[in-house]
Amino acid sequence: MIEDAALLARAEALVRAYAASNKKIATAESCTGGLVAGLLTAVPGSSAVVDRGFVTYSNEAKTDLVGVPAALIAAHGAVSEPVARAMAEGALDRSLANVAVSVTGVAGPGGGSPDKPVGLVHFALAMDGAPTRPVERRFGALDRGEIRRLSVEQALALLESVIAA
Repeated sequence: MIEDAALLARAEALVRAYAASNKKIATAESCTGGLVAGLLTAVPGSSAVVDRGFVTYSNEAKTDLVGVPAALIAAHGAVSEPVARAMAEGALDRSLANVAVSVTGVAGPGGGSPDKPVGLVHFALAMDGAPTRPVERRFGALDRGEIRRLSVEQALALLESVIAA
């Protein structure tokens, strides 16, 4: 779990805001391994907001748990905008949530390539009745923990944008 007072404060505010608006969240996480869901569920009362979290670390988990087509992964790679979109949409479809966020990336220190370097992370936000919003971040070749922490921050920002809208 990420021990970060500022992130926990953001998670607490997010849980309160989603509870007040009667919205539920689902997550589909690869490189963060459930850290977004873990942070949200560290907040007392989060059971009113967090419906479920899918840890889809392997390609098979992306396919089996949230319905990402294997052909999509084969065509674009697991770390790609189309896969991030499909993860978020699949989490939304396979949950009771109104909002789903996905994270897939290369946290390093290995596994990067010239096209998909360490620090490349794709996110998507899917919501009932709205187009899915993708975000790409290139955090650079930071250490694994920092890339994962920055990824959690970005996922929170996407979830916060729903409440701010």
